[in-house]
Amino acid sequence: MKALYRKYRPTKLSDVVGQEKITATLENAIKNNQISHAYLFTGPRGTGKTSVARIFAHAINDFDYKIEDNYLDIIEIDAASNTGVDNIRDLREKATIAPSTGKYKIYIIDEVHMLSKSAFNALLKTLEEPPKHVVFIMATTDAHKVPITITSRAQTYNFKLADADTMKKFLKKVAENEKIDIDDDAVDIVVKRGGGSFRDSLSLLDQLATMSADKKLTKSQIIEAIGLPEDQIITELLNAYTTQNYIETSKIIKESIQKGIKPEILAEEIIKYIIEQPKPELLPLLEKLPSVTNPFPEAKLLLAFVKVAKAPEIHFAAAKTTVAKVSKDEIKTIEKEEVIVKETTDEDNTSFDFKSFIDKIKPKSNTLALTLSRDVNHEFIDDTLHLYPKNKFIYGRLDKTDNKQLLSQALGNFSLKIHDQNNVKKTPINEKISGIIGGEVEEIKYNGGEDIF
Repeated sequence: MKALYRKYRPTKLSDVVGQEKITATLENAIKNNQISHAYLFTGPRGTGKTSVARIFAHAINDFDYKIEDNYLDIIEIDAASNTGVDNIRDLREKATIAPSTGKYKIYIIDEVHMLSKSAFNALLKTLEEPPKHVVFIMATTDAHKVPITITSRAQTYNFKLADADTMKKFLKKVAENEKIDIDDDAVDIVVKRGGGSFRDSLSLLDQLATMSADKKLTKSQIIEAIGLPEDQIITELLNAYTTQNYIETSKIIKESIQKGIKPEILAEEIIKYIIEQPKPELLPLLEKLPSVTNPFPEAKLLLAFVKVAKAPEIHFAAAKTTVAKVSKDEIKTIEKEEVIVKETTDEDNTSFDFKSFIDKIKPKSNTLALTLSRDVNHEFIDDTLHLYPKNKFIYGRLDKTDNKQLLSQALGNFSLKIHDQNNVKKTPINEKISGIIGGEVEEIKYNGGEDIF
């Protein structure tokens, strides 16, 4: 049985849903015989870029389009697996050969942003002086990674995610055709979870229909099936966050995970909620929640909520953490074993603007500025900037005499400390906590209260 997202993939421009302005423009180009030598389709995944590229390629050559067809004059290239300059040079050589049956030889290059710099340069030469019989249709989810030299030589069309009303109408029509009995509230959840992507929405509807023996879907069934958090959970969690009730925050997260709600989905729904209803006190979460991914998403979700509350704070080695259960008695034992214990406040990191610091570095060393912004974690405590390079190579770069001098000059009256995280001292308690959480512990800070987890 064919998957729904394939079954309902459009084969004509008029069948494409949600991109009417783009399809109308392309239809006019065909009608008026005004075909450009290069097109660039940009936008999020699942918005129809590749489907429209295939339909347009067939329409240009007046070919009958079927999903599984194979015309010699329409060549599809996955740039993700053909990134090298040799691949593009081979393309350039074959592009000079006239089409076999159609008017044009059409190259569809998917995920074009994945090409290497040298491959882009090779492609540019063809775009600058293209053979009259060649058309390039490029698609990408990351338009900012495509060089301006390429985008400036192509007609660019920006595909957008479908709005909720458009997607709901589309899904209800599909459900009717497939004899899937789904109520309005259930459709709303699929629409919300699909995020405006036709492919993701259809795949989810397909999955849910398969799970239901009678193809009858209700809101409660969907929540149980995919672990989607109800609005009440999100509201309670954010209330606990803003009131700095860390114990309640921890409790809600734990209960949600026990109910089968995946941490990644919970984080994603909270992000959507904040974007729809932004409040100043919630904005710090937007910086942390996108990092709630594998490995150890439970730990990352919990740590995303730590800073707001005057609560125990644990710093772990990057990408090596998992959920730990540390009790008050264990913490007291830890203090005796010479782990660094320090009470923190919300003001710890507010007296120093790291971005402004990087801006001071940039005119003198752009490389060092980029290193600080991408490959270094930091915290500012007691008039001292602590830098935590992500690996030993970055540590060596920062520890160079000239770079240290440049950093110190930019700091002015503040102090600097660069930590080599690859040589964290293994105290007995470090080893003890490492055994509990399954990762290296750099520092534990505790200010009293109930059990952390």
